[in-house]
Amino acid sequence: MNFFSQVYSLVRQIPAGYVTTYGDLAHALGTRDSRRVGHALHANPEPSTPCHRVVDKTGRLAPNYAFGGSLEQHAKLLAEGVTFLDDTHVDLSCHHFRYS
Repeated sequence: MNFFSQVYSLVRQIPAGYVTTYGDLAHALGTRDSRRVGHALHANPEPSTPCHRVVDKTGRLAPNYAFGGSLEQHAKLLAEGVTFLDDTHVDLSCHHFRYS
C-alpha cells in the first residue's frame, strides 16, 4: 500500500466527534513528514474519507481544506459535536483522537 493510501486508511479510523493532527498521522506512519500527510489529504480522490477530522497541532482548521474550505470543515465538525475554542481551533483537550 502506498503512502497516500496508508494516510487514507488511518483517517477512516478517526471516529465522528474526534480529530487528529497531521503530526499524529505522520507518527503513526513512522515518519516525521506531516507536510506530506497534508499533501495526501489534499489529493484525496474519495470524498467519503473524513479528511475534515484532521487539524494542525494547535487544533487549527485547514485554511485550504480541499472539500469546501475551512468554513465547510468547521460545519462538518460542528455537526459531529466537536467543540471549538474559537472560530478556527478545535478543543483538542476534548476531541483529540490518538493512534495506539
